[in-house]
Amino acid sequence: MNPERETTWMPPPDTGGQPRQVRRILTLFRPYRGRLAVVGLLVGASSLVSVATPFLLREILDVAIPQGRTGLLSLLALGMILSAVLSSVFGVLQTLISTTVGQRVMHDLRTAVYGRLQRMSLAFFTRTRTGEVQSRIANDIGGMQATVTSTATSLVSNTTSVVATIVAMVALDWRLTLVSLVLLPVFVWISRRVGDERKKITTRRQKQMAVMAATVTESLSVSGILLGRTMGRSDSLTAGFAEESERLVDLEVRASMAGRWRMAVISIVMAAMPAFIYWAAGLALQFGGPEVSLGTLVAFVSLQQGLFRPAVSLLSTGVQIQSSLALFQRIFEYLDLPIDITERVDPVHLDEIKGEVRFEGVEFRYDDKSGPVLDGIDLTVPAGGSLAVVGPTGAGKSTFGCLVPRLYDVTGGRVTVDGVDVRDLDFDTLARAVGVVAQETYLFHASVADNLRFAKPDATDEELHTAARAAQIHDHITALPDGYDTVVGERGHRFSGGEKQRLAIARTILRDPPVLILDEATSALDTRTEAAVQDAIDALSADRTTITIAHRLSTVRDADQIAVLDSGRVAELGTHDELLEREGRYAALVRRDAQLEPTG
Repeated sequence: MNPERETTWMPPPDTGGQPRQVRRILTLFRPYRGRLAVVGLLVGASSLVSVATPFLLREILDVAIPQGRTGLLSLLALGMILSAVLSSVFGVLQTLISTTVGQRVMHDLRTAVYGRLQRMSLAFFTRTRTGEVQSRIANDIGGMQATVTSTATSLVSNTTSVVATIVAMVALDWRLTLVSLVLLPVFVWISRRVGDERKKITTRRQKQMAVMAATVTESLSVSGILLGRTMGRSDSLTAGFAEESERLVDLEVRASMAGRWRMAVISIVMAAMPAFIYWAAGLALQFGGPEVSLGTLVAFVSLQQGLFRPAVSLLSTGVQIQSSLALFQRIFEYLDLPIDITERVDPVHLDEIKGEVRFEGVEFRYDDKSGPVLDGIDLTVPAGGSLAVVGPTGAGKSTFGCLVPRLYDVTGGRVTVDGVDVRDLDFDTLARAVGVVAQETYLFHASVADNLRFAKPDATDEELHTAARAAQIHDHITALPDGYDTVVGERGHRFSGGEKQRLAIARTILRDPPVLILDEATSALDTRTEAAVQDAIDALSADRTTITIAHRLSTVRDADQIAVLDSGRVAELGTHDELLEREGRYAALVRRDAQLEPTG
């Protein structure tokens, strides 16, 4: 199928703002709220156990050791050991559950994006580079892995730890607590500034990664390698890739260093806080302030040190979340793509399909700004009949063929199969009704059998052989070293153009559609190969409604009707002989073909 005019797809602007985006992220975790509740309980229990340790230490220093109470000392020491064991066990369990939940969310995102793209019209893919799509699924979702697998749990765990620790610090000495927390608002402000900076850099970095992915996909495919080497452009392609990679290096370094010095200052200040606490307590005692016991002071510093780790982690988590918002935004852009071709709420299902196809006042244009590609098409192809569509390049032939299987939707009039508008049919009926054999054959990097079974997964070996015989390709397949288990290679490059085309025909025969669209299926083949493929097409077309988009007129002479398209309109309609007698556009095309035929 010919792609529509080349344009660059741009995502819709995000008008919901950051709060809406955060709500959408939280919605992703809703199906797993039961498991997250268990994680919350484990986090709370772990935090309480951890906070208990400094209180046990205070009793050891202030009571058990000074009073020589060996039994109490042993009990308190055992409590500290038990606290460490329980905290570790709770940590392992919460990591297991949170990682599982995070990976399930990643799976849901990947599946949702892939499913959304599967429902997009052909127009989207003609405007979007394949590498860009792959980058969204691989790099963007992969970049969110740390956020969805550990950040949520880290946020809850560290918040709980910070709150529990502050409460414990207040219980020990509220005055020292005020001294410890005086700079906390400044730290929060700094971390937010760092998060905003990293979010902007992350957005640019992911776009650059998408550019590189697109470059790799295009230039390192089999076709890209062949083109680069035959044109002598391998070195320039490598140089271009190096330039793109250099830009990514700069962005990676900037992303890594963004706010690093500011966060380092926070770490230094918080690490120095114990010394400040000892200094403040000593000055207070020297100048007649309230006395603080040694056990209380040590326990408080222990809590303050315990506060340091989750507080810094919490600030870092906030920065990481800010960076991840850029990734979520790119994913949500794809999830919010409007779907042009949808199934009706109550679609029509046909158990038996005869195959009559009608074009009733059909108009099609790619967008509101462009003129019509097809205009006022009225044609009928009876069940089992054949229609050939010919015309000069740009007349709208391939677009005409795209309308029956709903690769595009008409913008005026309607296309019907057995009297039912194709827009009213359910997707299953339409897929069973219409088969397409295009000029460019696509084969997966899999075995011949797997490629054929893509049309019918439950097909038996005998059915494969029957379809291949009808397509004139069975003997060639069996002559291969591995027969039907032979891997066809990337995009089928182990096979010639004619062999790939016959494999595509065998695949369509296996599908057995009542309506067949042949889009210039032999135009790229030499005359000898075309003859072999044409025999396979004749076998495929028998007793089917066939619409042939033709470049070589020699393949359409026997069609029941021949429609000549010119500037999107049916300029002539009739049989081969009738159109020759009119001495019009068709006769001119035939004469042109006759002049080109001797030169191949």
